[in-house]
Amino acid sequence: MNPAAAARLRDVAPILTLILLVLVVGIGSRGFLSPETLLVLAADTSTLFIMAAGITFVILLGGIDLSVQAVASMSSVVMALLLPSLGYGAFPAALAAGALLGLANGMAFTRLRVPSFISSLAVGGIATALALAFSGTRSIPISEELRHAYLWWITGRMLGIPAEIWLGLIVLAICLFAERYTLFGRWSLAVGAGEPAAVASGVPVALVKLLACVASATLAAFAGMVLGGRLVAGSPTLANEFLLPAVAAVVVGGTALTGGVGSVWRTLIGALIVSVVRVGMTFLGVDVFVQQIVLGIVLILAVWITIDRAKIPIVK
Repeated sequence: MNPAAAARLRDVAPILTLILLVLVVGIGSRGFLSPETLLVLAADTSTLFIMAAGITFVILLGGIDLSVQAVASMSSVVMALLLPSLGYGAFPAALAAGALLGLANGMAFTRLRVPSFISSLAVGGIATALALAFSGTRSIPISEELRHAYLWWITGRMLGIPAEIWLGLIVLAICLFAERYTLFGRWSLAVGAGEPAAVASGVPVALVKLLACVASATLAAFAGMVLGGRLVAGSPTLANEFLLPAVAAVVVGGTALTGGVGSVWRTLIGALIVSVVRVGMTFLGVDVFVQQIVLGIVLILAVWITIDRAKIPIVK
């Protein structure tokens, strides 16, 4: 197969995979294709997509962010703790806490030149420790009164569609605008495609990496707020199971871990694939432990297909 045809196949493979999965699960369990089930699936996907959208910007650079699940959990704790006293002010406070952790990750990545794998892992540990300290190692419930007063934009519906889906669409629109129509988006692709060439072209590489880390953590914090609103509680372990699905959503959608290739739109397709796999297996009666095995296999296959071996001729 010539390179152009192979690239085209990689572009359409995620969409074809999504359609095939929906058909297979729909045939195996007809209740899966009911409008209410599909709305629930889309709502669940929204939270995963919001978190994965932030990671996309870091992976486009050829980096990785392993702190997102911890940042999301900490954000839910901050929101739950501050809602009684600050009301709507709890939401920007939670986002700011996430952004500060992203800034710390970005500074370690760019100024100290610590690999993103290590810097984000360390920041994730800090976020977990802060969440445990703030919460007293316990879940922080949100009262029914506070839920009705302040969480309507997460738990309610608009035009019969769950608010989470609208939030996911808003995040998609903002991220697509940033990716396609801002210098940050164009610079991100340039850095991921070849950092030395980007430096020679005058791209402020350190600033791009810093902004990507802040964006990733801020969106992770937003995902934590949405998840906390759905579950009506904040917890230091709330998003612990989200890291693998979020990274899988980015890679399965066709964004290469080596950077330079991908988009937030692809991440949306990847998030839908991951959700269909997880929810579909539940509908088909597959054991939860087997689901994790399948998701791990899907991630390995996705990396195998999308990785650019020209950038890393030796895999270590």
